[in-house]
Amino acid sequence: MAIDKITTAAITDGTITSSDLASGAVPNQSAFKNIIINGDMILAQRATSASSITSSGYHTVDRWRPTISSAGTWTISQSTDVPTGQGFGYSQKFDCTTADASLSAGDYVVLQQRIEGQNLQYLKKGTSSAESTTLSFWVYATKTGTNIVELYDNDNTRQISQSYTISSTNTWEKKEITFAGDTTGAFGNDNARSLDVRWWLGAGSNYTSGTLSTTWTSSTNANRAVGQVNHADSTSNNFYITGVQLEAGTSASDFEFLPKDVNTTRCQRYYQKSYDLETAPGTATDSGVGWTSGSGDSNGNAAFLPPFKTTMRAAPTVTGYARDGTSGQGSYFRNGASGNGTLAAHMYGQNSVSIYIGTGSGWSTSVIAAHYTLNAEL
Repeated sequence: MAIDKITTAAITDGTITSSDLASGAVPNQSAFKNIIINGDMILAQRATSASSITSSGYHTVDRWRPTISSAGTWTISQSTDVPTGQGFGYSQKFDCTTADASLSAGDYVVLQQRIEGQNLQYLKKGTSSAESTTLSFWVYATKTGTNIVELYDNDNTRQISQSYTISSTNTWEKKEITFAGDTTGAFGNDNARSLDVRWWLGAGSNYTSGTLSTTWTSSTNANRAVGQVNHADSTSNNFYITGVQLEAGTSASDFEFLPKDVNTTRCQRYYQKSYDLETAPGTATDSGVGWTSGSGDSNGNAAFLPPFKTTMRAAPTVTGYARDGTSGQGSYFRNGASGNGTLAAHMYGQNSVSIYIGTGSGWSTSVIAAHYTLNAEL
């Protein structure tokens, strides 16, 4: 349907539906149709590169979580290698630095993004009106062949997998994959983890020995990654991805580019820091450090409330750093003396947390300073 203007009447009489708005089917509108956050890999608050990665966790590009179990060693980075002429400035790169040519049965390497259930309600999962979704992305890899991407319903232990083919080595290729809607099992309407979008890069026989689940079903490990090539089988292997978009509907629309400030705020719901945006935690710097002065308690602790940049998904885990970059500590200044003391936190909330630093017993007043990270990832 081609229209020039969205009106209240058009929405009310059903000419334009909420699904149209969510999927981007209405021209000239941007309604955050992309379920994926930071799909253009523009933000990397923790670091732009991390080496010797052999285990799961958030390491570099925001909202993207590699999940690894004994499947090679990797350097994972934010890369400037991107498809030409598509508007992207960054990709995420997996560089295999120690190969695992023969994966054991339980081994795997996966890249995933985890999504809150309250952001998925318009997909109507678990009802007869469940929406299909289409995933599009750009991929570049050394190793060609069959690859698997999976939607995993964490609330109901259900999944669906589809295959795609990397046809040419070291060449950017765009992929579009449509997943049927699931009429069984609703997503929880809350801030908890409901949906994982997973790109398999390698999988042992525990995940490849069955028949690929190309329709929604109760999860069976053997059916999740059937046919997956092993990107961990050579130190010559690289895997890049960018331009990731998941949207309601049966076709892919153009990638929805968001301004960096908007994208940053969305990412900071899950992770934020006192450091400047491009400065890695643990750096020795005073830029952005939190300062306060006042009286300590009877145990020699002085406290301050760090400002949150945005409301977080949940009460965060706090990690502190002294001015010299020492983890788990903050800096203090008292009566002409200075040093580092243990940093801890209490009274957690989505909008505030109290941080306190040990300044030494017997001191009633002091100045304290610290950097910190706040982590509320799924």
